[in-house]
Amino acid sequence: MTLSRTQDRPTLDQMIATPAADHGFFGPGSVTWRVWSHPVSVNVGFMRSVVIQHLDPFLAASVDASGQVEARTALRYDRTMEYFAQVAFGDAETALRMSEILVRIHSRAVGTEPVTGRPFDANDPDSQLWIHVTAWHSILYCYEVFGPGRLSAIDEAAYWQQCAIAAELQTIDPRDVPRTRAGVRAYFEDYRPRLVTTEPALRLMDFLLDLQSHLLPQVLPGPLPRIGNALVRHATIATMPRWMRPLVGVEQSPAVDAAAIAATRTAMSALKRDPRRMLEVLDRLTPRTTPILAPALMGTPSANPVTYTPTEARRVFGHEQTPREMYDDILAARRAGEGPAPYTHGHTDELLSFTG
Repeated sequence: MTLSRTQDRPTLDQMIATPAADHGFFGPGSVTWRVWSHPVSVNVGFMRSVVIQHLDPFLAASVDASGQVEARTALRYDRTMEYFAQVAFGDAETALRMSEILVRIHSRAVGTEPVTGRPFDANDPDSQLWIHVTAWHSILYCYEVFGPGRLSAIDEAAYWQQCAIAAELQTIDPRDVPRTRAGVRAYFEDYRPRLVTTEPALRLMDFLLDLQSHLLPQVLPGPLPRIGNALVRHATIATMPRWMRPLVGVEQSPAVDAAAIAATRTAMSALKRDPRRMLEVLDRLTPRTTPILAPALMGTPSANPVTYTPTEARRVFGHEQTPREMYDDILAARRAGEGPAPYTHGHTDELLSFTG
């Protein structure tokens, strides 16, 4: 499907009417679809996760080394959202293919973290687990704060089980994924001593908290981008624990927290009642995501209403290797002096396409 904004690009109605090939890994009755389809998930939830993730100095070094967040802001945002949407809502075979391409993209994101002098590797399973758990936790936490509230015990257990399923599309060992709220808290407590603020991290986190100011002027007139950016920024900070805020380089009073939460909850409720409007807004910011989300949000039945486990999908669609096995091959090639060349900072290399 073309991504250009020309008359050849499908209309929103056409995207809504185009069914997914199957239900992917979760399906319309899943708690993942319910939580991830809430409007807050694709803005504040996403923003919270990517900001907090940069407190891992090795992840921050990896992002900074390529320079793509700042050099290709809209494209990087769009492709990240596209990948998450595909895993949560898209068909299984496309999600498998995209996960394999992501391993190849990450294979060049390697180097040395400048503060510790230790190597970083974007495909490292430990780093991938941090990204994955932080994303799934942030989405759920923002759903609770700005949406309907806490899930039932049964739904919460299902959510973390589905989080482990999604982890199979990365280099992560799914057995390492926490399966309960208590387990997630324990994971973050164990990880907390590793969180630091480096200069690249501080710069990137500030940039990300103002991400809407880089994106919205292209799609909204007048003062609306400033208003939208302020709302998302303050709402994101309001979800951060007090001990974390100095690490991120932000301060915000309880009164601002409360006002941001109330205003964002009202705005998200309005979008939730009007999913088509939500898609219209999303399409202006991340057009790659719209064809994936449109049929799911509007209830278009999939062509084949079945769900797969990642193992089943690999067998059915002929994808022989897991991401972890691909990564092992990359490590072997690197030891033999044949691995992919690392990215240069601010590179303009042609990006690997998710669409074929």
